[in-house]
Amino acid sequence: QVQLVESGGGSVQIGGSLRLSCAASGRGVSMYTMGWFRQAPGKEREFVAVITYGGTTVYADSVKGRFTISRDNAKNTVYLQMNSLKPEDTAVYYCAADKNYFTFPRGINLDYWGQGTQVTVSS
Repeated sequence: QVQLVESGGGSVQIGGSLRLSCAASGRGVSMYTMGWFRQAPGKEREFVAVITYGGTTVYADSVKGRFTISRDNAKNTVYLQMNSLKPEDTAVYYCAADKNYFTFPRGINLDYWGQGTQVTVSS
């Protein structure tokens, strides 16, 4: 069984930065594709970023140039560095893991999900 535990959320002012972490545990998890989704109040969950075991990354257009996803395979941890935060980035951010990279951004039937961590951006 794989478990994903997010941390690093919080409240920040417009233009500020936060770094989210997702620690994965369980057999074989180090080889999984991992990434982030977010869900704002009253909105559907949306894809944010994904990274493969080998370091290939894809970002949602809304976060390109501001967010950076990375991973430490030795620690089974994926990170999301968020800079130049905007109010529209306010959401619960979820970490996810799946064997399939190509379908990951759809967020459908992914193998594992974390519990989520709240990010709030305000003036």
